[in-house]
Amino acid sequence: MRAHRWERAWKALQNGARAWERPSAKRVLDLVLGSLLLALAAPLLAAGALTLALATRRHPGGVLIRSPRIGLGGRLFVLRSLRTRRLRLDLLSRLPHVVRGDLSLVGPEPLTPDAGTPETATATAARHWRQELKPGLTGLAQVRSRSGMPWDEPALLDQHYAEHHWVGLDLAILAGAVHTPLRRAIRGPTRRGKAHLSDTDHRRCGYIAAE
Repeated sequence: MRAHRWERAWKALQNGARAWERPSAKRVLDLVLGSLLLALAAPLLAAGALTLALATRRHPGGVLIRSPRIGLGGRLFVLRSLRTRRLRLDLLSRLPHVVRGDLSLVGPEPLTPDAGTPETATATAARHWRQELKPGLTGLAQVRSRSGMPWDEPALLDQHYAEHHWVGLDLAILAGAVHTPLRRAIRGPTRRGKAHLSDTDHRRCGYIAAE
């Protein structure tokens, strides 16, 4: 009888050891940097939530926006964001999802369950690599989309990230996500002239983004 008990205990220990996986470098980055950012942003988020709570007394709607999204392995989760875009508080309010593991700091945009409809061949192919990667708080598509280049299609950039992602690329994307808004805030609005024409202005007649 004791032998059977020891055997069951040993099997349970082996199963537990197999179930535990060493966290990847990406997950360690999410936990460490995500927790640090959340601690730094907590006072600002609390102030924003309080302001929204006072405002929603006159205009009902709640402090948080809740939206179902598709996560790793096709698992559904509810994404919670503050109902404001000032100072990017809506983005910062998603940091608990990073610490919890629903999101990564960097990754493809978290899609809604109905984002794949109507069904297309492109949507079907994208679904496979999306299910193997956590969606991100920010990503290559969000950073590069500000460049205005015609080949910077979000879906293609997300797929490129999925095929080539590593911690160094994550750090570069995070640096870009912080650097661009700061540079714009320091420089202020710029006048549009010939020296600031984007590549969009030079597209040939009949240009199609999918080319």
